[in-house]
Amino acid sequence: MTELDILHTVLDEWKTGVDAHEPKRVASTFTDDAIFQGLHPYGVGPDDVAEYYDSQPLGMSASYRIVEHRRLADDLILGYAAVDFSFTDRPTLPLYLSVILRQVGDSWLIAHYQVSRLPEA
Repeated sequence: MTELDILHTVLDEWKTGVDAHEPKRVASTFTDDAIFQGLHPYGVGPDDVAEYYDSQPLGMSASYRIVEHRRLADDLILGYAAVDFSFTDRPTLPLYLSVILRQVGDSWLIAHYQVSRLPEA
């Protein structure tokens, strides 16, 4: 699989968990020591990821478009994506997402996750 295929596979599983409001499913896409930075204070590991996504409103969904990607090492891939989080009761929130995926055995998991808001050009 190419870097882009791997990124899509992992982010599609992340998105499926987000869209279904299944925090543990989202958390299963992260390494045990993942650094996670959503729009709230950061956390480390799947438990913090699950807690973060459990606090998100029902009906929230994500759509993403990968903007850039690089293989950093045989077992590391960097991805940069534009993500739109949609809600049932408020406007869509456009964010940018940087992830580092790490190969763990036969799986690829998110080892670093950081979203940011960038001013509109």
